[in-house]
Amino acid sequence: MELKLKLEQLHQRVNGLKEQIQTEEATKNAFVMPFIQILGYDIFNPTEVIPEHICDIGTKKGEKVDYVIRKNDEPILIFECKHWKENADAHNSQLHRYYHVSKARFGVLTNGRVYNFYADLEKPNIMDEKPFLTIDIEDLKDSSIKILESFTKNGYNLETILDSAEALKYIKAIRKEFEKEIENPTDELVKLLVNRFFDKPLTANRMLAFKEYAKKALSISINESISDRLKSALNINETIKKQEDNRVDVADDSTDVSKIVTTEEELEAFQIVKAILREKISATRIAPRDTQSYFGVLLDDNNRKPICRFHFNTTNKYLETFHNGKDAGEKNLLNSLDEIYGFRNQLHQTVDQY
Repeated sequence: MELKLKLEQLHQRVNGLKEQIQTEEATKNAFVMPFIQILGYDIFNPTEVIPEHICDIGTKKGEKVDYVIRKNDEPILIFECKHWKENADAHNSQLHRYYHVSKARFGVLTNGRVYNFYADLEKPNIMDEKPFLTIDIEDLKDSSIKILESFTKNGYNLETILDSAEALKYIKAIRKEFEKEIENPTDELVKLLVNRFFDKPLTANRMLAFKEYAKKALSISINESISDRLKSALNINETIKKQEDNRVDVADDSTDVSKIVTTEEELEAFQIVKAILREKISATRIAPRDTQSYFGVLLDDNNRKPICRFHFNTTNKYLETFHNGKDAGEKNLLNSLDEIYGFRNQLHQTVDQY
């Protein structure tokens, strides 16, 4: 999703620069203008993005909204901006005044990090008290980004936005009420649920008991649902990992066997390593894996769990250990096979990390 990628880049920009942004004007230039640009509007075209647009209210002159976005010569969005450290919600009364005289259908109140989108769903030409959409640059949600696409220059669709805005408004309200019920179930909810299976009178004492039961039941249900989702995700990841392991193993096994020569020195070195590791693990878990370039020792015959490798195919012989991680092999020169015993700690450490 191109829009999401651009917003994520803006997030990185905000995080990297915000401590250096000291004024509201700097916030607008560094954070808000790039956001408007991401939506596809030409911030350098004063007929499309109008800065400091006059919004005189009655006898009060000189009132200006930070930006007005126009499309087809009609205002569609107004932006009121605050310093990034300020809570944008605290200034919605100011945007409310501008909205009333701007003729735009949507208003945005922002501090460059959080963008609150308002409409007039309750009363025509009077901005609602609460936003129907919030875009938090530091906590981007795919569902919100999808709605934001309707505000882009190429994707702007008034009817789609209004339909989404109304749905979002009521979904947020229902969600808020649901969260209240989870925290403290009301008598109405308890009666609704209990009357489906309990045919005795609900006395005051029984109501108190059932309220506690309902609270616990809701909590357990939500926690188990989350747990099931996590288990499902973990199972999927484990399946993918096993498939990757199998692909790696198949690739290794496909090496031209005719070119692999296992020497007596390699077998002797393997027996030394095996003897060292038997102090920690069962011998059945220590597996050899010879290849054209090295002789490997694996834990559980798993290519992703290398214990060590013997590089004996050159004049100098090396023992490669993985005590610093499976992707951080360290080659050690061997003057004799007996020196392998000196790497006991590294070999034990490697096994422990798996």
